[in-house]
Amino acid sequence: MSVRVSGLTRSYRNGKGWRPKGAEVVALDQLSLAVEQGEVHGLLGPNGAGKTTLCKILSTILLPTAGTAEVLGHDVVAEAPRVRELIGIVFGGERGLYWKLTARQNLRYWAAMYKLPDQLAQRRCDELLDRLGLADRADDLVETYSRGMKQRVHLARGLIGDPRLVLFDEPTTGMDPVSAHDFRDLIAELRAEGRTILITTHDMAEAEAVCDRVTLVDKGKVVATETPRGLAKMSALHRWVEADDTDLDLGGLPGVVDVVQRDGLLRVKTDGDDSARSVVDFLLSNGIRSVRVVQPTLEDVYLDVIGSRGMGV
Repeated sequence: MSVRVSGLTRSYRNGKGWRPKGAEVVALDQLSLAVEQGEVHGLLGPNGAGKTTLCKILSTILLPTAGTAEVLGHDVVAEAPRVRELIGIVFGGERGLYWKLTARQNLRYWAAMYKLPDQLAQRRCDELLDRLGLADRADDLVETYSRGMKQRVHLARGLIGDPRLVLFDEPTTGMDPVSAHDFRDLIAELRAEGRTILITTHDMAEAEAVCDRVTLVDKGKVVATETPRGLAKMSALHRWVEADDTDLDLGGLPGVVDVVQRDGLLRVKTDGDDSARSVVDFLLSNGIRSVRVVQPTLEDVYLDVIGSRGMGV
């Protein structure tokens, strides 16, 4: 087992200073989770659900208030130095890089933190810069990079120590669609190398594309853990009908729960098979020919189970 978390709790108090006296906030509430070795596991949930707190505890940045967490059989509190040798961390945003250094210098610095021999450090830096499309700009200052390029340096930094577990917290933040697609290819390569990947993300398409299993987290608790396809069963009572966008009024049809119009596509959420068939018949009878009944997406399940709050990044 790569990650084993049992009854993990993390609480703190609002306020300023070393001993804030505000209301207690529970970021993690007796959360339990298991991630198999070689698995790509996604953590999904609204802002403030506790995803980043969990990653910080697993990476030994934060101490838990109660409960236990193990990484590759090592306790994150009692054996923190050993855990740090086995993990790589990629947190979203632009913090964590030295902007007045080049990408190559940043990686060499982090290689030194992992105490890599000089020749090995140089080889890994070159390999990662090439792998992530940074070789041509490797000796430019990071402050001259675009946001997406800085995120690729973050990815390289997370892999410099040849980790067995990689923690990705919103890894595609700031990436353009091409870079995000390349990131998915990178995840597939890391999985093929036998590494375990834990990803927190708001990008439902990303989670559906790369994750073996997904855990929905809300208010510091696990709501459900399943494969993306298995989670669709949680929306089994609903059927979705897709068609070309139209000005037809579907909201008043019996059994229609929701109507979404986006990017030229019409999606109609219904309360079951009979209602879905009625919507299909109505669309066909009004001349709409591109009509299909589809399985719910991971985003549909997310909204059904957790709701729409906190969907924004």
